[in-house]
Amino acid sequence: MSWLRAIKETARSGLKIEQRRLEPLVALRGAIGLALVVGVSLAVFGPVVAASSAFGAFQAAIATFQRSWRPRPVLALVSGASLAVSTFLGYLTGSHTALFVVLLALWTFGAGLAWAAGPTGGIIATSNVAIMLVTVTLPTSVGGAAVHAAMIAVGGVVQAGLIVLFPVRRWGAQRDALADALAAEADYARRLRHDPVAHFDPEPLMTARNAAAVTPRQARRRPAELHGARGVAERIRPVLASLADPALGVPEEGDERSRVRELLGAAGVVLDAAARAIRHGDPVQLPAPALSLLKTPDTGVILAGPPRRAADRLTALLADVLETAEGAGTGTGDRSATEDAGLPHRPRPTLLRLIPVVLTAIRGELRRGSPILRHAVRVSAVASVGYLIGTTLPLGHGYWAPMAAVMAMRPEFSQTYSRSVARLCGTIVGVAVATGLVEATHPGAVLSAALAVACAWLMYLLMRTGYVVGQVCVSAYVVFLLGMAGDDWSQTVPERVVLTLAGGVLAMVSYAAFPAWETPRLRGRLADWLVSDGRYAAAVVDQYADPSARDLEAVRTALIATRQARVDWQTALATAQHEPVRNRGLSRAAAGETQLALAQLGRVAMVLEAHLPERAARPVPAAAQLADALRKATEKGAKAVRERRVPEWDAVREVLVQWDAEEAEERADGVERSDPLLRNGAEQLLQALEEFSRGLRAGP
Repeated sequence: MSWLRAIKETARSGLKIEQRRLEPLVALRGAIGLALVVGVSLAVFGPVVAASSAFGAFQAAIATFQRSWRPRPVLALVSGASLAVSTFLGYLTGSHTALFVVLLALWTFGAGLAWAAGPTGGIIATSNVAIMLVTVTLPTSVGGAAVHAAMIAVGGVVQAGLIVLFPVRRWGAQRDALADALAAEADYARRLRHDPVAHFDPEPLMTARNAAAVTPRQARRRPAELHGARGVAERIRPVLASLADPALGVPEEGDERSRVRELLGAAGVVLDAAARAIRHGDPVQLPAPALSLLKTPDTGVILAGPPRRAADRLTALLADVLETAEGAGTGTGDRSATEDAGLPHRPRPTLLRLIPVVLTAIRGELRRGSPILRHAVRVSAVASVGYLIGTTLPLGHGYWAPMAAVMAMRPEFSQTYSRSVARLCGTIVGVAVATGLVEATHPGAVLSAALAVACAWLMYLLMRTGYVVGQVCVSAYVVFLLGMAGDDWSQTVPERVVLTLAGGVLAMVSYAAFPAWETPRLRGRLADWLVSDGRYAAAVVDQYADPSARDLEAVRTALIATRQARVDWQTALATAQHEPVRNRGLSRAAAGETQLALAQLGRVAMVLEAHLPERAARPVPAAAQLADALRKATEKGAKAVRERRVPEWDAVREVLVQWDAEEAEERADGVERSDPLLRNGAEQLLQALEEFSRGLRAGP
């Protein structure tokens, strides 16, 4: 993609406005918290302290809107406390330009590294730096700086208290994640009716898995309908795939296929009903025909063998989903464990125990070529240079340039460029609207505070509809807030537009000069997915070798790893498609073909997992050889992919040839042949690997 086209697409993305579900009560609660803090500060300390304290309450409310699985009060408290520390340190050094620039560089570098802890931590840390640049311009002494910092922290406490006293849709994020996973499986069931080998995006299941991790305190308070349903939902997917797969014995047309389509349609209806019930906390409303179809005895007459076993297991799992959605069960109808490692819940570390985890993640990014490290270096340099440029230019309010750059910059190219464009456009509109209101009303401190609170409420309400919409509200909010503190709005308007443009240009130029492109790393991501897919397939096949020593936890671990690798690949591919980088060894055609082959490899392994033999089943010694060959061949294949070679699968093919020869001898001696489902699946695994190699040859 050329630079001109990349800039055009990112600009269009930044200006895009989407229709999203609004949360007016949550927005109103945040605005009320802001109004309380501003009102009390204005009455007790005056407009200057009120302005700085307002930033604390404002930022704490924004933190609670981030997609995080931690309790919202905790996010508000962390945001308020961290902003108070940042602001106090900024006040102490603000009168010495050289010392403040050093602090700004170090603090911004740390904020850039905070992205290693996740998007929520990165956004909170980045916002702290941006707000610090504004608040340190408000006049005060050292004692006054302590008061400012304390009131900023109080803003976080107030927002956290309001969340506790007036909760809105408790566990809403976790409910949405689980409901989205069930809805995705419902859609998958419907697609399987027309495409028996349709692929499934595991991202909703991985999101639900992340949402299911809770602290000990959360585990005691979690609603009953959020217990166990995720584990059941994850086991439904392979059952759906195995029921629809023609390779298991159901012909593509006829009575058996018609019954399979009916069962898949009924499963979609049940999963959708459970998703709606969990999302809203309401009783399950299930159409009677869907339930009666799942329980009809005719299925046992029409279907036989693996399809019948899949149908029976699907019925049992859907019953578990319904019980769990009603809060009456924990999804124990299947033979495998519902939660990881046999625990009643996936543990999430508390804040204190999270500190070493975050430090370890940051330490892991301190390496050459790390996108997070490159982002930290970029944002630190841009913030320092932008601040020096802003203070050097005879415009005043020089903090607008570094603030705009810091808020726009992200570790990836498309977000940095789209946010830069959106910030400039939003600033122009927001400042223009605020200017018109100021000229019409000539507000005093109280009216300016009221207008600022109104802008904040609009920001909370509309922030999910698009970044540019949020910037319109934020720009007007800052103008009114600084006007309340005595800032001359007539000087702020032209300066902010010009300096925001300068900050956006700095952000964009810095990424072009010191990029962290995802395109050159695509082969590595693809190789990681190949290895994880091979390990998952090997773990499943290994269970057929000695069913009495079955290790379901090893299969579970390998499955989670391959899902994560696939999500990482899809994210990287989506990022690379918007980068102005020439192809470096993996064309778009090769990327498409290879990901289809790996998705097929994972699907075949998943179908085999759905029909694992009982512990008393006859061992298949050849399965152990095949598992070992798959594991070693995919590891060698991944190395070949990284080295821009096409992998070969002779080792896997030789195992299958030897397997056929041994079975021929057994049949000659009258010995029962090994499981035909496994042998057929092994052939499909080899075909998927060969398709992967053919897909790579589609590249340059």
